[in-house]
Amino acid sequence: MFMGEYHHNIDSKGRLIIPVKFRESLGEEFVLTRGLDRCLFGYPLDEWKLLEDKLKALPLTKKDARAFTRFFFSGATECEVDKQGRINIPSPLTSYGQLEKECVILGVSNRIEIWSKSLWEDYFSTSEDSFAEIAENMIGFDI
Repeated sequence: MFMGEYHHNIDSKGRLIIPVKFRESLGEEFVLTRGLDRCLFGYPLDEWKLLEDKLKALPLTKKDARAFTRFFFSGATECEVDKQGRINIPSPLTSYGQLEKECVILGVSNRIEIWSKSLWEDYFSTSEDSFAEIAENMIGFDI
């Protein structure tokens, strides 16, 4: 399980250090793709396979299913962690996530998320104000 918040800088070549606590669970190779809210999602290969199977099961006749599957898979890439604990994030993903220098790497249960620091701060401050309301809406999910 991934949890926690870490801050690292991405360099001009698109290399970003993955926190030590995440590396063991991610493995030497993992999948990085476009996430929701302009962040990137990173999945260990076994979690990616589970998600891939779920997305393959979506009906091809549904426009939203086709659009979401395209969005998710077209941005996906396998990342390898180098000896310094860094990954190289391809430019389409750095552009999508607006990753320029300061980044925030979050552990979110079965995945990691990589955010631009400014986007994360905006998202967090907006969500923080409505956290109680969000929690109230989650009651139906037995949390």
